[in-house]
Amino acid sequence: MEKITIVEGAARHHHFIADCQVAMAFETEGMRLDPETVNLGVGAVLLDPHKGKYFIAKNSEGTPVACLLTIPEWSDWRNGTVLWIHSLYVKPEYRAKGVFYQMYHHLKSMVTFSKDLRGLRLYVDKKNPSAQKVYEKLGMTKEHYDMFEWMK
Repeated sequence: MEKITIVEGAARHHHFIADCQVAMAFETEGMRLDPETVNLGVGAVLLDPHKGKYFIAKNSEGTPVACLLTIPEWSDWRNGTVLWIHSLYVKPEYRAKGVFYQMYHHLKSMVTFSKDLRGLRLYVDKKNPSAQKVYEKLGMTKEHYDMFEWMK
C-alpha cells in the first residue's frame, strides 16, 4: 500500500476536484456534466465551508490522486453531526491500492476524536457491487434505509 498524505481541499485543488467530478459522472453513470457548472459548484464549496469540505489524497511526490467531499448533516437523534461522504474519486491508476482505505480511516479518526461528530455515511449505486465490497470490507454496513429523491 502506497503511503499517501491527506489534506483539506483548497483553491489550488479546484481544477483537480472539478476534473475528478466530471470523470466520475461519466465513468459511473455515463453522464456528461457541464464543466462550467461543476467548476462553479466546486468553487461554491471551497468558498463556503458550511456547504462541505473536500479532502485530497496525495501520493509520495505530492501529486493529487483522489478526492472526496464531506457534507455535514445534523442529527437530532444523536445530538451531533454525521458526515456524508460524497463525490469520491480515485484516479484509475491508484485504485485497489489502499488510497480510499487511508482516506476513510482519516475521516473515521476525525469522527472518533471529535466531540461533535457522530459518524460517517455514504450512498452507493445499487449496480456498483465492487464499491459495495470495498465499503463492507472497511466495516461499513448496509442499513435499513432506502434513499428516495426528487430532483429539479
